[in-house]
Formats: sequence, C-alpha cells, structure tokens
Amino acid sequence: MAEVTATRVRFRDVKPYDAPASLDELRGPYDGLIDLPHSVRWQADRLGLDVSNLGWRRMAYQALLAEGTASEQGRLMNRDRLIETWPMLNMDPRVRELWEGRFPRLRVAV
Repeated sequence: MAEVTATRVRFRDVKPYDAPASLDELRGPYDGLIDLPHSVRWQADRLGLDVSNLGWRRMAYQALLAEGTASEQGRLMNRDRLIETWPMLNMDPRVRELWEGRFPRLRVAV
C-alpha cells in the first residue's frame, strides 16, 4: 500500500488577519477601561479591562491583533501604547509579519 504524505494545514496558517492602514488609526484610550467585543474574546474577563495595567493590556492587544477587525483595533488600541507594548506581545508569526510588514516602526521597537 502506498503511503500518503500530507502536509498539515492549520487554521492559523490560512486564517485572515486584519490591520488598519495606518498606526494613526489606533485611537483607543492610552489609560482606562475597555470592553472587548465577544467576537474578539469569549471569556467573561473581556469587560472592564484596564489598559493602564500591562498584563491586561497585553491580553487585550494580543486578542485584538489575532481576532479583531481593523475597525475594532482602531477604536480600542492606542498607537503609543501599542508601540510601547509591541516587544512584549506574544502572537502568531503571521500576525507579527503582517503588522511589522505594514508598520516597520514596530520592527524597530523589538
């Protein structure tokens, strides 16, 4: 019997990711509370996230980068906070490539 060799394709390898056209579109709060849409984060801890707190901000931004639309990212993420936090974010390599390819300034921050 012949062996069938298949390349494993994961959803994350084909999932479309979104990003705004410009970092200047990221006009979310620098400090304070945000609520993530249910489509971005499904857990109950998605409401009342304090982006002043690094841990909560990392969680929120990672979720927005992976699951958010450009519109949601623009409304909830802050340009300066993203630049500050970028080196500490964990994300799929395709997300990092999309954002750093579109915004070379982020590459410098790493």
